[in-house]
Amino acid sequence: MEQRLTIVGLGVSNLKIAAQFYEEKFGWKKTASSNANITFFQLNGMLLSLYPREKLAEDATVSHEGNGFKGFTLAHNARSKAEVDNLFLDLEQKGVEIVKQPEEVFWGGYSGYVADIDGNLWEIAFNPFLLLDENGNTIEEK
Repeated sequence: MEQRLTIVGLGVSNLKIAAQFYEEKFGWKKTASSNANITFFQLNGMLLSLYPREKLAEDATVSHEGNGFKGFTLAHNARSKAEVDNLFLDLEQKGVEIVKQPEEVFWGGYSGYVADIDGNLWEIAFNPFLLLDENGNTIEEK
């Protein structure tokens, strides 16, 4: 299998409200292929999809019930500590749940966490060891 991630799919409790969260709070735009049954957001190199939680669980033939920590986080890397702070100020003003304010962290970066409408955790971080190109894609040091 090729070393690639194409889509991150999130099972959401209410598709319309979840899509509005990403559009209004994060300022993202849905793709033209989004419809009443699924929402896509084109990220740099991959898609984020929102799909009703029960239907996603049914498709995977697992139970849709569950709560607490989901065992994963999503991450948005910024180019500076100041950018992280500015994003948190903006999201807080828009009513986004701040789970952990940004702070210096043990691995040498600066990060905090917010939650989307379904409690999915987004780490917003500045990682001085992770280089980003002009499009926000990670690049390896030569």
